[in-house]
Amino acid sequence: MEPLWIILLQCILIGMFTLSASFKFLRTRSMVAHWTEYRYPSWGMFAIAGLETAGIVLMISAFWVPEYKIYAASLFTVLMVGAIHAHLVRAKHKPIMALNALLMLVLSVILIFQ
Repeated sequence: MEPLWIILLQCILIGMFTLSASFKFLRTRSMVAHWTEYRYPSWGMFAIAGLETAGIVLMISAFWVPEYKIYAASLFTVLMVGAIHAHLVRAKHKPIMALNALLMLVLSVILIFQ
């Protein structure tokens, strides 16, 4: 059985990525605005949401098959490096805008190396 703190990190990541993927799939006003600022094609929003959903499924599956946790966390790490790049380089947002992505990146890296 995994320690409680690992399960908590998994649940936080599942929740945060579920929100993120939902906002992209629903094309919320704020997500479309950000995507426009990033200068990415609109279909990319659905591609990223699909990858986030794949990570969510893997992370949930990791409760039964613990090895899946490293795959989900690795996928989330790559996505969050991309998100930080999009905020800071492509859209030139203030660093505070990348704080959520940074938090999810740190949690993902912790799960990879725990």
